[in-house]
Amino acid sequence: MKILVINSGSSSLKYQLFDMPHESPLCMGLVDRIGLETGSISHKVWKDGELHTFSMQMPIPNHEVGLQQVTTLLVDSEKGILQALDEVKAIGHRVVHGGEEFASTTVIDAHVKDKIKELFALAPLHNPPNYIGIEVAEKVFPNATQVAVFDTAFHQTMPARAYRYAIPKALYQDKGIRAYGFHGSSHQYVSKKAATYLDGAASKLIVVHLGNGSSITAVKDGQSIDHSMGLGPMGGLVMGTRAGDIDPSIIFHLINERGYAAQEVNDMLNKKSGLVGLCGYSDMRDVKEAIAKGDSDAALAYEIYAYRIKKYIGSYVAVLNGLDALIFTAGIGENDAEMRAAACQDLSYLGIELDAEKNSIRSSEVREVQKKGSAVKILVIPTNEELEIGQQTYVLVNN
Repeated sequence: MKILVINSGSSSLKYQLFDMPHESPLCMGLVDRIGLETGSISHKVWKDGELHTFSMQMPIPNHEVGLQQVTTLLVDSEKGILQALDEVKAIGHRVVHGGEEFASTTVIDAHVKDKIKELFALAPLHNPPNYIGIEVAEKVFPNATQVAVFDTAFHQTMPARAYRYAIPKALYQDKGIRAYGFHGSSHQYVSKKAATYLDGAASKLIVVHLGNGSSITAVKDGQSIDHSMGLGPMGGLVMGTRAGDIDPSIIFHLINERGYAAQEVNDMLNKKSGLVGLCGYSDMRDVKEAIAKGDSDAALAYEIYAYRIKKYIGSYVAVLNGLDALIFTAGIGENDAEMRAAACQDLSYLGIELDAEKNSIRSSEVREVQKKGSAVKILVIPTNEELEIGQQTYVLVNN
């Protein structure tokens, strides 16, 4: 069964086409830097046992244009893998926010789409492009089963002490205001990979997902027990354009004393804060280029980014009452050796000791980067949210 997986991020769109239940993709790609001056598409396809890679640059103003380019590539005579789009029998969509109603993967219908739209306000950078992906896919693949895999589902195992806020009880009971957690497909996939790699020898994990959106999860015995994001994907770690944790007093000060409208503050914290607010660059690659040129604002942004990660690592070691493995994943976590080193610096008291030489090695495989004799293993595990989504989609449509 051919299953297409669509993963719309805040500034990117990843896709993979699987012939399930085989886990190796037929093709895969990344539409990157959506909304910036110049976008790019990297498209890989396997034909007759050989890998063919194509790269393109073009303006990609929004996710709809990006997805239209993907569907064109799938059936292209040179770059494609399909004779016709109706070969795709199911499409698995990453959907960031499912609220309390969706605790598992579900077939998309009008009710599901309405609920996804209702949650736009809680995930303004993600649920709208997720929804656009569904709308476009329904038009382009009218005979395929559309499936939603929710980021929030993996974190439904968090105990009430982790997901409840110390606010009036009625706000939770009547309005559903609680911490939900995000990047669930990534945290779930990486946790399972770690368990397999460590052969069941680790029950206490901290998974650090670092990308344009970033989050960290405490995982015990394969289940999420605490997570850095909350009601929406704005809290926790510093991100590309999101502030992460801030004092709530700042919001009321900006509105009551500085004359900002509530929507202006919301847009500021979601789209104009984080790295871009600190130094003007939302992409970590651009931040590092600026640091190399002596930009002090970029250097401070990098330091703050790492410092926030360290604070969460310490708190989650306390939550877990120990730690077997610290795991880095996603674009920055997998590829930025300097950030891994900065996040692990001065954590030897907790048994976290990074080996600089091992850390500098780049690989697409699971690898250990801790010092010999370190009490805690430090792993770099490439995430594959698309495979996790594809697996869940396949299971659902075949049951």
